[in-house]
Amino acid sequence: MHTIVIGTLAIFLYLVAAVTLGARLRNQITTNASKWKCLLPAILAIFLHGWLLIEFVFTEEGLNLGVFNAISLVTWLICAMLIVSAIKRPTENLGIIAFPGTGLAVALQNTFTSSRITETLGSPIEIHILISIAAYSLLSIAAVQAVLLTIQDRHLRNKHPGGFIRALPPLQTMERLLFQMIGVGFALQCLSLLSGFIFLENMFAQHLVHKTVLSIIGWAVFAILLWGRWRFGWRGKTAIRWTLSGFGVLVLAYIGSKIVQEIILT
Repeated sequence: MHTIVIGTLAIFLYLVAAVTLGARLRNQITTNASKWKCLLPAILAIFLHGWLLIEFVFTEEGLNLGVFNAISLVTWLICAMLIVSAIKRPTENLGIIAFPGTGLAVALQNTFTSSRITETLGSPIEIHILISIAAYSLLSIAAVQAVLLTIQDRHLRNKHPGGFIRALPPLQTMERLLFQMIGVGFALQCLSLLSGFIFLENMFAQHLVHKTVLSIIGWAVFAILLWGRWRFGWRGKTAIRWTLSGFGVLVLAYIGSKIVQEIILT
């Protein structure tokens, strides 16, 4: 019963944070004080959400990463990264998309039972799993940033810079933030693949082969994107397409495979 109360309160606070950030963006208020006033409900929600994750995911038997628990953990990490990043970078407006999505993830976790014990706590494979989740979460933020960058670029090209576009950082700053997120996320993805080959007996076992292949494809997409940025200065639509394509592959690898295995096939 207490998990339902905590989950409901977390959902409410996530939605409050998203609404207040939207109002702040619409009114073109960009002061640092207003930013943290809007983010305060999200910070409280993250603590409550973390409490739920300790109850559902970190069990005595090991990591319970059933599909809804996994989605909840990923979205929690996305929000936590957004809050930390907002200390020095103008990333708080990504919460307009991330916070409601995380609230939905909490609702799914509280409503549907999903149990899949992946590994005992403290094992080397647990390190691989957590690195993989961190990489996916950071690249998810990059994907949201790419969507926002697309909207901003379209408004500027159509000579409609008004509305919430004025409250966003300059296009060059948004693009620089995008590649910073991709760079760190790609580094974590490299560690994820490396740790997988080290700690797992067979990364191409029948129950892992689809996830491994898709993860490698996603890794290759982001590697090409970063190389193109360094070699040819890729930006704008080209960078956005590669970012969303790589993220789409990773969604299939991390979330799509779990949905197929745990919901469709069972």
